[in-house]
Amino acid sequence: MTEVPNPAQMKQDPTAGLDGVVAATTQLSDVDGQNGVLVLRGRRIEDLAGRVSFEQAIAHLWQDVDPVDAQSLKTSLGEARIAAFSLVPVLESAPESLPVLERMQLGLAALQPKPGVPEAVSIIGALSVFLATSHRISTGQRTLAPDSTLSTAADILRMLTGETPATAHTDALDRYLVTILDHGLNASTFTARVIGSTQASMKQAVLGAMGALSGPLHGGAPGPVLDMIDAIGEPGNAESWIRQALARKERLMGFGHRIYRTRDPRADVLKDGLRQLSRDNPKVQLAEKIEAAALAALKSAKPDRPLDTNVEFYTAVLLDAIGIDRTLFTPLFATGRAAGWCAHVIEQQDTGKLIRPASHYAGPMPD
Repeated sequence: MTEVPNPAQMKQDPTAGLDGVVAATTQLSDVDGQNGVLVLRGRRIEDLAGRVSFEQAIAHLWQDVDPVDAQSLKTSLGEARIAAFSLVPVLESAPESLPVLERMQLGLAALQPKPGVPEAVSIIGALSVFLATSHRISTGQRTLAPDSTLSTAADILRMLTGETPATAHTDALDRYLVTILDHGLNASTFTARVIGSTQASMKQAVLGAMGALSGPLHGGAPGPVLDMIDAIGEPGNAESWIRQALARKERLMGFGHRIYRTRDPRADVLKDGLRQLSRDNPKVQLAEKIEAAALAALKSAKPDRPLDTNVEFYTAVLLDAIGIDRTLFTPLFATGRAAGWCAHVIEQQDTGKLIRPASHYAGPMPD
């Protein structure tokens, strides 16, 4: 009988995480990790985020898979939000302790797109409603109906807070949503393409992608960034706190990335957004001090391993600055990334090909 491999040896298999394996051809986004470049359908992320609205960015991304005019999309998304609000009783029927992301999945599972309305539009509009409504339910607040005349970013903020958002806050949220619109074949996007390749509904593909996002190795980093900033507390504590954390072999949240071997381009896009939002916010100033101290400490501690600022670091600071609770960071990410997931599903289903990779058997053989 063949000897059973040591589990520790199996974990060293370089193919275990599919690193470097090409599993799809796409026109949606390209991630150049060596040079720190993110391209969304032919345009660098720096040329989109902070310059166009979420709706305009979706229209740009979808040109080759589901062409749509940005103004028409804004109207359609507003109508989709109104339709999705009818499912509030479904969200309210869930246990009080259900996390926001799972309550959103519950609402999405119950969603029935109307005839003539693209399923992707119904999903994206619904998720923004389910996000805000689920948060208000979980915090004991009265739910608020959507305003179909507003943009997605403005209506999310209004439904969350009950107040008309400041233009600067809407612009900042728009910037964030554009920044996270699509990012290559990450875990949740790959999940969406796999499910879509079976010709399952787009709703099922997005539900699966949300499940992949719920894991802490994919969607859970921005919240802990704020925890780290809060723990450091003062700019003068940054260097010693970081030095002690590295001595304890702890990971510095918001630094390093699976793909980028240099600075994540989305980090600077969001940092620029923070500067436009407020130059006097003490937490912003603290974050900049922490970033400088962390980069210096990482360069000294790990000179052979490039670890730079990633998108989660300034995501946390930006969203906190506009009043988004840290428990909503992952659900908000799902709301923004859904447009990318849907585009990938359409692209994959157009190939007519089922994704079915092979595996290497490393178990025992029969006598």
